[in-house]
Amino acid sequence: MINRTAMIETFHCRWMTTVALVVAVSLLPLDHAKAQDIASIAKSDPLVISGTIGTANTYHYSSVGDGYASPMSNMVYANLNISLFGISMPFSFYYSNDNTSFSYPQLSFNLTPTYKEWTGHIGQSSMDFSPYVLNMSWNGIGLEYNGRKLRVGAFYGKLRKAINDDPTDPAARRPQYARIGWGFKIGYGTSTNYIDLYLLRAYDRLNTIDERWHDVVAPQENLVVGLKGCVTPVPWASLTANVAASVFNTDSRMDKIQDKKATRWDKVFDVRYSSLMRFAGDATLNLALPFGVNAAVCYRMVQPDYTSLGTYYMANNYHSLGITASTILLHKVSLSGTFSGQRDNLTNKQMYTTSGYVYSLMASTRLGSHFNISASYNGYTQKQSDGTAKVNDSTRVDRQLSSFSLTPTYMTSNELLGHTVSLTLNYTSNRDRNSFTEAQNHSNISTTAIGLNYGLNVKPWEMDFGFSFSHQSTSGFRSKYRSEVASLMASRSFLKEKNLNLSGTLSMCYNEVKRQSKSLSIGGDLSVAYTLKKVHSFSAGFSFNKYGDVNVSQTRSSLDCTDITCSLNYAYTFSLLEIKRKTKSEAGN
Repeated sequence: MINRTAMIETFHCRWMTTVALVVAVSLLPLDHAKAQDIASIAKSDPLVISGTIGTANTYHYSSVGDGYASPMSNMVYANLNISLFGISMPFSFYYSNDNTSFSYPQLSFNLTPTYKEWTGHIGQSSMDFSPYVLNMSWNGIGLEYNGRKLRVGAFYGKLRKAINDDPTDPAARRPQYARIGWGFKIGYGTSTNYIDLYLLRAYDRLNTIDERWHDVVAPQENLVVGLKGCVTPVPWASLTANVAASVFNTDSRMDKIQDKKATRWDKVFDVRYSSLMRFAGDATLNLALPFGVNAAVCYRMVQPDYTSLGTYYMANNYHSLGITASTILLHKVSLSGTFSGQRDNLTNKQMYTTSGYVYSLMASTRLGSHFNISASYNGYTQKQSDGTAKVNDSTRVDRQLSSFSLTPTYMTSNELLGHTVSLTLNYTSNRDRNSFTEAQNHSNISTTAIGLNYGLNVKPWEMDFGFSFSHQSTSGFRSKYRSEVASLMASRSFLKEKNLNLSGTLSMCYNEVKRQSKSLSIGGDLSVAYTLKKVHSFSAGFSFNKYGDVNVSQTRSSLDCTDITCSLNYAYTFSLLEIKRKTKSEAGN
């Protein structure tokens, strides 16, 4: 038997806690996305219509077939912007035949009129919200006001389209309901002291998919309240925080709880037997310490099953603590370091608990006027411990990943030539620290990578040359792999206005898996770009690649496979109509 009173008391307690948290806590940095901002109609042109139209076309041939690339891809696009007394109204159109998932072309529309602090949204748009509340785009209408301190916004639209294939089709896609959402936000303050409140209501429309799918996937609904803000009590310290509470129905068809404490929320959200309430949030303390040391401490927690229908996938059931610090020594050496730890299984209901630690240290300096050098170390450790079940020592997860890199760079230049030489050294180790599994699987993996790059600028010719070489060797799982890649490139601009650009590259790649296979590929590409009268842009590209098995023990050992790709692109930037504002001198005449 379900204890309705206990469910209602728990839900009521959590909801009141949510309200208290939303009222009491302040949270994360201010970041406003603005479209065009017009300060005054009187200073704006009455009417300007401009835009861009273009096409991009790619043709591909492979002697081994078209299994991994479409033989032809064509795209046409158009962008039109209408500015009426400073109110900007952009339109966009996109068509492509290279759509492997749907039989119809991709089409989108967006109109974003702006005036002073006001921004409107019509069509496929997005709005700055808390990442725990909303981080996806929507198709609908919205309006924002972003003043010096006051911020207000609201929207209504479709968060996702329905997928409704024939249930009797063996290849039918998994269905999904059309999802509708509306929300608003309000905030006040500056970039150092502010508070912002967010609300999202989202729900699935039951009648948007075939009834025969209803037993496969349940419609859901959601109400999320978020709060973020920042307080800076002293110039050298600030605290930012971001919290959210989500009430979520895993099946909106479930019966409502008929009780006064639950039905009081009916105008906002229907409390059902499938209702869950979860919390998520983070807080960061930023410090500017003596001797030029900047540091930050961040804590994050996301409860199990935390869900917002306004976000894409979000990891949950974990908490983490991180520390970062950076400084500059002797005005030359930049140092920075990070350390963070994360643990899941917050409610101890998983079979096992996983902990992870990430740490890094980076340093860089400039020696003289020509030489730079940087070095870094990155590490990650993953461990598994008991949950509801006891971990078997012979299968326990215990791994450590370490990476070291060193990059020296030398640059010099005179009136004739400019030289740039850089060397990259990297060593990565992925070690299984469980002696049982390491001995059985030989799963320790190590990789060494070396890269050399040289660039030459011939100033009298106004031409650039480049050479690069890289080597990589990897061993693990009783196997060894190596790869070498070498490339030569050249580029130059022509004509008086330097509006004709030509570039080419030749490359060779060799791969070997010890005692198994050897392969070689040789390829090149050539591209040309030309701009005519600053409004017409033409570009073309051609590339080829010859590759094949080069094992000497094989009957066939040659570069008998060929890939060829050609591309043609064109773009025209136009000004269809311009009615300019008259200046004072023009008005006087």
